[in-house]
Amino acid sequence: MVPTDDTAVAVTDTGGSGTAVLYLNGAYADQKHWRTVIADLGPGYRHISYDTRARGKSEQSADYSFEAALRDIDAVLAARGVERVILVGWSYGGILSWYWADRNPDRVIGVVTVDAVPYGLTGAAGAERIRKLFHRMRFLLPLVRPFGMAARMSAAQHAEVGIDANEYAAAAVPVLSRSTCPVRFVLATGDSLGSEKGEMEQVRTSLDPVLAANPNVTVSAKVASNHSKILRKDSPAVAAAVRETAAA
Repeated sequence: MVPTDDTAVAVTDTGGSGTAVLYLNGAYADQKHWRTVIADLGPGYRHISYDTRARGKSEQSADYSFEAALRDIDAVLAARGVERVILVGWSYGGILSWYWADRNPDRVIGVVTVDAVPYGLTGAAGAERIRKLFHRMRFLLPLVRPFGMAARMSAAQHAEVGIDANEYAAAAVPVLSRSTCPVRFVLATGDSLGSEKGEMEQVRTSLDPVLAANPNVTVSAKVASNHSKILRKDSPAVAAAVRETAAA
């Protein structure tokens, strides 16, 4: 367990002398979703994953904000003695990786983003849509928690995490456009929970201006699965993007 602010997070570190790879989870997920990707990459890397606050084996907190999640990256890397790292983030974790890399450019070898793009539901209408979604899901959340798909939070707290993340995602075009390290995207093509048919593919076009503006940002692969299944169904594509990033 690594102490951070008012809580502690559960960390797994394979150790070794290979390139350090830090895995950043989806908003309500735990670290076990990375098992297939880690297995595909194999022992040549130092794999570091952790459960964010109130997820998996980590402790609860009074602060589940995006900025708190960024501080947790600092805490994990400091505790494990890691100076330079590849960040691999899925969904919410992808958004975290962009901002942490932007604030710590000398410490990032590269970034691999799995199905996150610089788009968000913002403003009063966006917040209301997110709150309604989690209100409808309030009885489901405890049932999916053992599978690493929900946090030990109320439905309202889940919603506020989502609202916070959407605001940061929507503001991320300048962050990605000025990136000086390699940023590789692995994108799904299917819809996700709570999205309307075809909405996710339209959302993914928000990356186009960044691709046009910054040659450091590329799409490594676009795969057939959807947002929730991409780590399990298309782990080889994610692993390939990590290898490309390490080689670059």
